[in-house]
Amino acid sequence: MALAQNASLTIAEMREFASFTAGEQRYIRRSLDVGLGRCDAFKIWARDAAENAAIRRQYVAYQELKRLREDLPANGEDERIDSFIGTLTRVAAFDLSQERLDGFSSFRFLYERLLGATARPWLPSAFVGAAALPHIPPQRRRMLLQSLSEAAATAPGWSDAQPNFFPEYVEAEAA
Repeated sequence: MALAQNASLTIAEMREFASFTAGEQRYIRRSLDVGLGRCDAFKIWARDAAENAAIRRQYVAYQELKRLREDLPANGEDERIDSFIGTLTRVAAFDLSQERLDGFSSFRFLYERLLGATARPWLPSAFVGAAALPHIPPQRRRMLLQSLSEAAATAPGWSDAQPNFFPEYVEAEAA
């Protein structure tokens, strides 16, 4: 029974990932490689000097992820919230400023994998905080903020099930 439920959740995660644009999918896979240290992202993802520089900046921004994973506040731990949400918002602002994630769904998908299921309650507020920052262009700010559904913003609880599907780079075969 648990195996079937796990398979069902994995398929749902795959479907969700497939619903993202090709650009969002590429950014999520690259971000997971950088954030989880799965490989040398420069070798796989850098197509030119600009992308090489963007990956370098992403490695620097993602240095905070280890601390975020360690400092995830448990419910009611008010003394840790300031540091945690400030750092999470700063890292989220980096990702949103790259203009590769077009809404809350792709943001949530990425960050559930970067930080784990226990980060879910914190993702809407970090997303809103990052999306509302003045360095995000006004039209993009509007699009991002409108992508957060009322249900996601006001959820009474969050699943503690860890993500199962972690998309990876797939090399296209020559035809």
